[in-house]
This record gives sequence, C-alpha cells and structure tokens, in this order.
Amino acid sequence: MQKITQIQSLTQKLSPQQIQFIKLLQVPTAELQSRIEEELAENPALEEGRSDEDDYAKEKEESGADDDYDEVDDLGEGIDEEYGHEENESLDSMDFSMSDYMPDNDDAGYKMQGDGPGSEEDREMPLSTSDSLTDSLMSQLGYLDLDEREYAIGVQLIGNIDSEGYIRRELQGIVNDLVFTQNIETDEAEVERILHQIQTFEPPGIAARNLQECLELQLKRKDQRDPNVRNALRIISLCFDEFIKKHYHKIEKRLDITEDQLKEAVDVIVHLNPKPGESTSDFSRNHYITPDFILRTDDAGRFHLTLNARNAPDLRISRSYMEMLDSYEKGSKKDKTLKQAVMFLKQKLDAAKWFIDAIKQRQQTLLKTMNAIVEYQQEYFREGDESKLKPMILKDIAQKIGMDISTVSRVANSKSVQTEFGVFPLKHFFSESISTDSGEDVSSKEVKFILKEIIDNENKRKPYSDDKLEKMLNERGYNIARRTVAKYREQMNIPVARLRKEL
Repeated sequence: MQKITQIQSLTQKLSPQQIQFIKLLQVPTAELQSRIEEELAENPALEEGRSDEDDYAKEKEESGADDDYDEVDDLGEGIDEEYGHEENESLDSMDFSMSDYMPDNDDAGYKMQGDGPGSEEDREMPLSTSDSLTDSLMSQLGYLDLDEREYAIGVQLIGNIDSEGYIRRELQGIVNDLVFTQNIETDEAEVERILHQIQTFEPPGIAARNLQECLELQLKRKDQRDPNVRNALRIISLCFDEFIKKHYHKIEKRLDITEDQLKEAVDVIVHLNPKPGESTSDFSRNHYITPDFILRTDDAGRFHLTLNARNAPDLRISRSYMEMLDSYEKGSKKDKTLKQAVMFLKQKLDAAKWFIDAIKQRQQTLLKTMNAIVEYQQEYFREGDESKLKPMILKDIAQKIGMDISTVSRVANSKSVQTEFGVFPLKHFFSESISTDSGEDVSSKEVKFILKEIIDNENKRKPYSDDKLEKMLNERGYNIARRTVAKYREQMNIPVARLRKEL
C-alpha cells in the first residue's frame, strides 16, 4: 500500500507534458507511426512533410524576429507554460513571437534520425499476404450444408476460437451469447453438433476445447491401420494424466503394451501440433519484429548504431497556422473574439512544437541508452557469445548516462535491437551477478547457459534433479543455491527432472 501511495505521489508531481513524454518514450518503433497519426488527427497545427526554408521564414528573420526556442529538456521541462493564461489577460501582455514556431535553419522541420531508405514506399511496414485463421475457417464454413440458423451458430463458434486455435469458452456461455446477441434460441447439444463439424476443418486439431481433445482430433485423422497411431490414441484417450506426468510404467501396465510399443506411440504424439492456431501454414498470419535499433560492425571493428526510423514521417509546424497567428497579431487587440482565436492558435502551435521536440528528445534518449548498453557489453556484441555478457542492471546504465532508473527501464522493457547475431529485446542484456570461487562476478546469463548445456546433455532416462544440478554447478566454481537453480530452470521453461524423463 505504501508503495502504491509513493507511485501516485510521484505521478502527481509530473506535469502533463512529462507524462506524455514518458508514454511516448515507451512506444516501440512499430507503434510509433500510429501514435504520430493520432497526434496529426488531433492537432491541425502539426503536419507531415519536410519544412521548406521558404520566403516566409526569411521575411520573419529579416524583420528581426528572434529565431530560437527552448527544446524539450528533462522529460518536457522546457515546454512553454502559456496554456494556463487567464481569460481576462490582455493581448498586450501576451508575449509570443512567430519565430517561436519557425524551425532552426539546420533543422528544416523535423526528420527522424534513422536508418534505411527514405522513400515513402520503402518506409511501409511489411504485411503478410496470407489469410488469417478466421478468414480460412469462415471460408471452410461456407462449404458445409447448413441452413441460416446453423450458419449463424457456426460463425459464433469461430468467433470464440482464440489465437492458439482453441475454444476455451463453455458451450453454455456461447448458447447464452446466441440468445442475447443473435436472438437464436438453441442448446448445448445443437452447438456441440456444429462444433464437431468445425473440428473437421484445417488445420487439424482446430476448435478443440482442451489439449487432450486437440491431440485426439489430430490422431483420428491419421491412418488407423498403423498400430503406433492406435496406441497413441489409446494413450491420449485413456491415460492422458499419466502421459503428461510421464508415468510411463503405469501406461504400459494399464494398456498392456511393451516399452518399445510405448516409445513408438509417444513418438507419434510428440510430432502433433499442440497449438494449431499458431501453425506456420497459410492458415496463420505471419508476424514481423520491427527492431528499434540497428547495430553493425565495420571491418575495423567499430560499432555503428542507428535508430530504425522507417515508420516515422517528417513533421513540421503548419505554415497556414503560423500565417493566421501572424495576421491576428496585427489585428485589433481589443476584440474578445480575436483574443480567443489567438489563444486557440497559440495552444495548437505550442502543442505541435512540443510534440516535434518530444520526438527529437525521444530519439536522443533512446540512442544515449543503447550506446551505453553497447559500450558496457561490447565483448558480447563483437562475438555474440552469451558467456561474454557481463552482469548489468538498470542502475549501471542509469549512472552511466546520468538518467533516472525508471527512464532506462522504460527503454529496456519495450525496445529491441537488430545485431549481426539476431534480434534481441534490450532486457536480454540485463542480468544479475553470481560470484565464483575465484571471487569474480559473472552474469546469471552465463550460469543459465551452462545450466542448459548440462540439462541438454543429461541422460534423459535419468535426468538430473535440482540438487544434483546445484552440486554440478558448484563443482564448476559457481556459488549457487538449489532454489536459484530452480528459478533459472523455470525462467528458461525447462520442466522438473520427472517431466524431462524420456523412454
């Protein structure tokens, strides 16, 4: 409770601009375009496109207007505070200049400092051309001989299939949905009858209500003349609990089969797809990872870090809005309607200028953070060897770049980098330290790497317990407790020894 109160207190101390910047900082590159489009839709004073060094800007410079303005600093502290003007404030007391909204000459508008082609066509995100799972299932539904009522039930069932290919909602809940949303009165028996027809669709195992049913559906499509397939189906249908717990001797005794027969049947089962909705076939949508950073190494071994900015357009202040404000400045300063118009224009221009500066500050913060990570972990980035990762926590990077830990955390938790060894989330490079017998601190990543290597090479008939793994790591010089072994094993999604057992 005390921690929640502290967080609320901290949030209350931040200005609205600082909160907006924090949210903007967390947005990954793949979503930045959507965020910018939202701002463009809300603020007509903000436009896409490069700002020209046109005659209008030159005229303002020649007239003696000051051509500088404060950039965003420290999460938006440099923003103008003119939003809070009182309604009775006179125009004469309002200190603003058109030059506040003109970009510096060397910053013609704003362009993301990024990598990659600059053409509009090349900046488009790649999209999969394959049909979605739902589209495919709806297409197959059309081939069934269903009346209008049955078709509506089928559509409702398909709408309840999740991304993994399962229907996890109770059938009675779907019956209720049909009554309230479609005005169709039905019962579980009718819904289940249509569900069984949908379960014949591709990919195999689709629309199952649990893993056992999913595997059964796939096995029933295989050649039942094959004894291994028949035994596999018996295992899943009659001994599912024993199978997932790997109680193989109980299965052999209950089904009266030999160890070799069990082994052949299990081999059939492990080649089934437990998540048919995520199939790599044309029935699923391809997913693309858009890295936020691109790190390359030249022939001399120097690192070159750039931001991936292909999805961010150029931004500029609207010239028409600047001209309107300039025109209103020269008008009657006693007109209340004119005063309100000036206030509206000023607020929109302030907001546009702040957003452009905030995007620029976002870039600087991202690059500053990533450069510090590369410098800290340069041994790893040269070779891609996991064992070269040094222990590194958020505080290490925060101190290195002179920023708050929370700022580094927001960057690390939502960004990824493309390296010569693959694409990795930034949090991959952070780890705690483990001491060795020699007194040296090594990364927990190194310990996990060794732990996985030991487990991969163990005798699967007699896999190592956590106690045995602890002793083996201690023998190699890593001072690690059994509970830490268990924690690391779980973090790597490695099951306990009993579930790693194989025939």
